[in-house]
Amino acid sequence: MQFKWLNESEMTVNDGAVEIYAPAKSDYFCGGQVASNDGALPVNICNAPFYYTEIVGDFVMRVKVSLDFKSTYDACAIMVMKDIKNWAKFCFEFTDFDTRAVVSVVTRDNASDDANGCDIKEKFVWLQACRRDNAFAFHYSLDGEKYYMTRYFSLDLGDKVKIGLVAQCPSGAGGKRIFENLNIESKTVKNIRAGI
Repeated sequence: MQFKWLNESEMTVNDGAVEIYAPAKSDYFCGGQVASNDGALPVNICNAPFYYTEIVGDFVMRVKVSLDFKSTYDACAIMVMKDIKNWAKFCFEFTDFDTRAVVSVVTRDNASDDANGCDIKEKFVWLQACRRDNAFAFHYSLDGEKYYMTRYFSLDLGDKVKIGLVAQCPSGAGGKRIFENLNIESKTVKNIRAGI
């Protein structure tokens, strides 16, 4: 598979591990709603490094991710994208509740939602994205074997989509994000909620 950049960054590859540098103030989020008395979500920020390939039809993508959690919303993520206004990402993120969690964002017509999943005690997790027609599911695993669904959703992205790795650092000074054992299969899962 050939990979390309959207918002190119520094990258090193060593023994199956891809390390991507997340620049300061980098993210994918299309918001604008008032979030709290402390401020508002960004109206539109889509500047994080996205290292992607294109795939047609159904697929399963898995990768083990890890990072040093320093600033709020620091994350490794996987993303599925049609264009800059229609995409979904699944993150291992340092949340604004001072936890490490799997977090998902689905963006339709330039409007993002935001959903925190379960907290993760380890400093690593496996992330998985599955597609079956216009149905998608995000799963996580603590051992790379048994996966648990975090989110199931529908998104009309067309037959060909961009899928790949995102390194984000919305509030901090930047940092390295590590992706290991990336595996992408063109296959149709029998049970998308189970991811198998």
